[in-house]
Amino acid sequence: MSTNLRGNWNYPTTIWAGPGRIAELAAACTRAGMKRPLIVTDEGLIGAPMIKQALAAVKDSALFGAVRGNPALSHVEAGLHAYRSGGHDGVVAFGGGSALDAGKVVAFMSGQTRPLWDFEDIGDWWTRADPAGIAPVVAVPTTAGTGSEVGRAGVILNEETHQKKIIFHPQMMPRIVISDPELTVGLPPGVTAATGIDAFVHCFEAFCAPGFHPLADGVALEGMRLIHRFLPRAYADGKNIEARAQMLAAASMGATAFQKGLGGVHAIAHPVGSWFNTHHGLTNAVILPYVMIFNRRAIADKADIIARVLDLPAHGFDGFLAWVLDMRRELGIPHSLAAIGVSADKAAIIGREAAIDPSAGGNPIPVDAAQLEHIFRAAVAGRLEAVDSAA
Repeated sequence: MSTNLRGNWNYPTTIWAGPGRIAELAAACTRAGMKRPLIVTDEGLIGAPMIKQALAAVKDSALFGAVRGNPALSHVEAGLHAYRSGGHDGVVAFGGGSALDAGKVVAFMSGQTRPLWDFEDIGDWWTRADPAGIAPVVAVPTTAGTGSEVGRAGVILNEETHQKKIIFHPQMMPRIVISDPELTVGLPPGVTAATGIDAFVHCFEAFCAPGFHPLADGVALEGMRLIHRFLPRAYADGKNIEARAQMLAAASMGATAFQKGLGGVHAIAHPVGSWFNTHHGLTNAVILPYVMIFNRRAIADKADIIARVLDLPAHGFDGFLAWVLDMRRELGIPHSLAAIGVSADKAAIIGREAAIDPSAGGNPIPVDAAQLEHIFRAAVAGRLEAVDSAA
């Protein structure tokens, strides 16, 4: 048998999807075995009606809301202090990707004795964890982007080194996800666009990553089809429940697919977010076409498949690229990283850190620090034509 037909496949978890399903939060906590959950959310949601209602619905729960974008070790340590001092027995991770990641990692670390960085996603480091010390999680996404609600990892910033680290364990997967599109209705158009393209990049990079994983490929293709159809609708009318529901599904599909791998977009976006504190989804959205052009010779056939599935006016790589650029303009995504406050003065550092980011290993063309720095500089300057020479 050919060795390239081998793969280890894990697929997601119990998802309760549909408008109004947040009413089942208390039942989800009970099903997951929690009596005193800590609700972990981000600063922007602390006073939101949905959080107040969640606290009222789940008796003996408490709130930890000190999570900011690009969650860091200090956020996790503060959450752990709240978890332990409150005698909690599980986590409701409630919010965008930052809150979901922080909540999952708090639950994971609640019964561990080793430091967080001992569980970075390197080799079999996850086996260092005590499985009995991992608390259950119920995840409630309020953005349709990262798909962290169906992920087995959390991305946490090491504030000392300015590096984002992926903390992984199979049991970090939430027991139950409540995927309620009504919770995403209030997302502003700009956040809807940035998180939606984040989900698209997850699907796209997973589909183009090398390796044998037809399950991931199928999920990624359908995710891209849903985003092509429904992201413009959600952006134009935030109260469109069908568009919001389909985008939540597509976000979960992106994170389901990317266990196959990611690529150069994420490899560059992670250190950019660490050093410049940019929004992760927006950073991905800006970088996407620059990495696409770099990878052109390796992804031409796959780009044609995507163009046909999306029923684009023009097929092939060029037809797909033209649509990506049109979509970004339609959704108000800037063309350059400079437009979101990123400069080239740390280009060498970005290149080096992108090269050691785990996502880089999934790029369809092997990449080194110099090539990633070249792509980054082109993205800062907004010069697509500068990327071709790096390939």
